[in-house]
Amino acid sequence: MWRVADVRAAEAGLMAALPSGTLMQRAAAGLARRCARVLTDRGGVYGASVLLLVGSGDNGGDALFAGARLARRGAAVSALLLSPDRVHAEALTALRAAGGRLVERPPARVDLVVDGIVGIGGSGGLREPAEQLAASLAGCCGRDGDRATVVAVDVPSGVSVDTGHVPQSASGRPAAVHADVTVTFGALKPALVVGPAAPLAGQVDLVDIGLEPWLRSTPALRVTEWADVTGWWPTPGPATEKYTRGVVGVATGSATYPGAAVLSVAGALAGPTGMVRYAGSARVEVLRQHPSVIATDRVADAGRVQAWVCGSGLGTGDEAAGELRAVLAAPVPAVLDADALTLLVDGSLAHLLRRRDAPIVVTPHDREFARLCGETPGTDRVAAALRLAAWMNAVVLLKGDRTVIGTPDGRAYVNQTGTPALATGGTGDVLAGLLGSLLAAGLNPERAAAAAAYLHGLAGREAAQGGPVTAPDVATALRPVLARVGWIDGRAGPNC
Repeated sequence: MWRVADVRAAEAGLMAALPSGTLMQRAAAGLARRCARVLTDRGGVYGASVLLLVGSGDNGGDALFAGARLARRGAAVSALLLSPDRVHAEALTALRAAGGRLVERPPARVDLVVDGIVGIGGSGGLREPAEQLAASLAGCCGRDGDRATVVAVDVPSGVSVDTGHVPQSASGRPAAVHADVTVTFGALKPALVVGPAAPLAGQVDLVDIGLEPWLRSTPALRVTEWADVTGWWPTPGPATEKYTRGVVGVATGSATYPGAAVLSVAGALAGPTGMVRYAGSARVEVLRQHPSVIATDRVADAGRVQAWVCGSGLGTGDEAAGELRAVLAAPVPAVLDADALTLLVDGSLAHLLRRRDAPIVVTPHDREFARLCGETPGTDRVAAALRLAAWMNAVVLLKGDRTVIGTPDGRAYVNQTGTPALATGGTGDVLAGLLGSLLAAGLNPERAAAAAAYLHGLAGREAAQGGPVTAPDVATALRPVLARVGWIDGRAGPNC
């Protein structure tokens, strides 16, 4: 994912090496091709009604040139100009020459709407009359009686491209276009995958316009994909045994919250490690549910592990604080979740964090983030995760519909497999256990966090196929999801 300034710099370099107008023609050709596919699925390009919403500058020019291509294929193309004084003159001439016409309001029948109002240079959300026009798109219907398909040019108009924030209009609606398809050019942008803007993008198609060699800065954001997870996954060999696969320690749960222990252990057991050691007052319930676990009452008695998971349901009293101290004193990676994060808020354990050489991964949701930082993540969740990661010198897994992973040295990942089905009690406990298992198996913290979020999201989707989801459903669904990773016999495929 690339921020606007990086894309602009790359475009400038590429345009200087090409004949004038070449880059826009490449973009328009890709846009027209995708629009033609949409119309083909709706009965064909010939005779289809296409409405172009045209703003000023290059974004509107892309829409007009694409509209000219569709008009030459027999579509009835209309253009509604929102800034007539600043329209791309050459593109408008091309549309008219191809038989397109100008209108002052949307036609009665529209099969396809092309959103070319504002591109990556826009900020602050749509303003009237564009905002009202965007809100009216849901009422446009085509020759088949179905709602018009909305295709956005580069990004849905009105979104904050670098952050994914979507301003609200005076009426409380998102002041942005809600697209079914977004055709983006040269590079993906953060708003297409993170924040409230991501759902507004619909299906995202990336058109290659030759920009990649000119993108010379560091990506602002990386998207975890199936190939990443399978490539990172630890693969046991013929000489592997339970200890060499890794041992994960789980210090979670309490007499008050034994379920948190059961769920976090279930997440750990689903992962790639060979053994789980549990330490805590829920040991009886853990052993009843998971007899393969080695259980003790305290972290100090647990024995050797390669990573710890601490916090879910632990409590916040003196005994819980003592267990967290023991975890932080261990020279192995640690996942800190839920109550462990609450115990860090007052700063009394800061000296233990500063002394640690081993990695830490923290997994806050928004309210926990606010307690740690004194403020909410705000409109830029990526920047928020990176700030906390730098402050704590820890990898931050900021949970949400599009979970963000930030590292202390400024790298960020976003997970696209999240689902609202995971918004139920205990699913975060399962995630923490899986993450700890990946750390104990040898993955570095940022990859472990990215892989755990990705697979946890797929498990949530799998569980949702059976109806309303509970945390035990997600833990159970992890097993068929991880089976598709193919870590035992080398076969891999998402099949999701």
